[in-house]
Amino acid sequence: MKIRLFKKAALFITLGCFGAASFSFAASPSPAVVKAKQEAEAKGYIFFTTHHEIVEMAKKEGRLRVISGQEPAATKALINAFRKKYPFIEITFEQIVGIEVHQRMLQEMKAGLANDWDVNYLNWDSYTEFMPYQKKFDILSMAEHGVLQVAPTMVDPVHRNAVALESNMQVVAYNKDYIAIDKVPTVLQDFLKPEFKGKKFGLDIRSKALPAIVPVWGLEKVLDFSRKLAAQNPIWYRGDSRALGLMSIGEIGLTYGLNYKTVKRQQGKDVLKVLEYKLTEPIPARLSEATAVLAAAPNPHAALLWLEFQASTEGQRIIDKIDLAASLLSPGSVHEQLTKGKKVSLVGWDHFQKTGEYEKRIVEALGFPRAEQR
Repeated sequence: MKIRLFKKAALFITLGCFGAASFSFAASPSPAVVKAKQEAEAKGYIFFTTHHEIVEMAKKEGRLRVISGQEPAATKALINAFRKKYPFIEITFEQIVGIEVHQRMLQEMKAGLANDWDVNYLNWDSYTEFMPYQKKFDILSMAEHGVLQVAPTMVDPVHRNAVALESNMQVVAYNKDYIAIDKVPTVLQDFLKPEFKGKKFGLDIRSKALPAIVPVWGLEKVLDFSRKLAAQNPIWYRGDSRALGLMSIGEIGLTYGLNYKTVKRQQGKDVLKVLEYKLTEPIPARLSEATAVLAAAPNPHAALLWLEFQASTEGQRIIDKIDLAASLLSPGSVHEQLTKGKKVSLVGWDHFQKTGEYEKRIVEALGFPRAEQR
């Protein structure tokens, strides 16, 4: 297995992919599964009635090339576990970084040059442009009928062949030496209180959290709230790393909208143990790591098994353990447990294609891009 990181030093990890395959008995499909296959094929989708059938085709392929936006450490652990389950598949992995790489891949697909990888990362900003070049496996229906061990909610209900393998969640982070926990906002409207006026909290000028509130509040309410937030005269910054750096030196005592996993990682490095976080409702969350099998994939069945494995209980546990990023829609994940019983605003399949427009309108409501010149 090779891991290559774009825009950074190349990292190569070689693992043997040998061993005897484990065999399973293929049960006859039920009438409901046969009907689902007929319905899928009538819509132009590919549907397998048994998992055994997919495995047998993957054995003939014997290899797999994956394009992913996941952390290399998480992918290495996933591949190690996948190799134990399917030792007959040899894997090559490439991590992609940066919007220019996504756009280059898209142009290769449009030009018919994308034929040397199997599993494809789908950039949210160009999601609909990527979809015509993905293989039309009916992952949703196969998940619903138990052919694939994937939670159906993790699958795009419209295109049916893409899976969101991870999620992100935003939190309120604070320096406990500068603000007591009972003073930290519990609901988002608390930030509009008089005591938080005049550089009392930090806010990203390109907030990920505010667009993620739209599914619960609606765009107009979020725009109105954004104007009121700007009137509070917060400390403006750009990027989680910048905010955490300012918090570590006490220039920001409280900030809204940092990624949960980023805060948790920083807590592990916080020698003074002053960094804390709180979930403020509605909790902003977003589906992430949308993935599909490339239409021109040379090893599509091995690719389908890889998608299933990452979405499975075992795969999601690995993603959580290494990267704290398993899907909120995956039962038992860190995000699912943290948000249980709380009001969550999830940018799911029906909203993520619109988040670029949401962000643009919210930035205008905050009074930017004037601060981009700082």
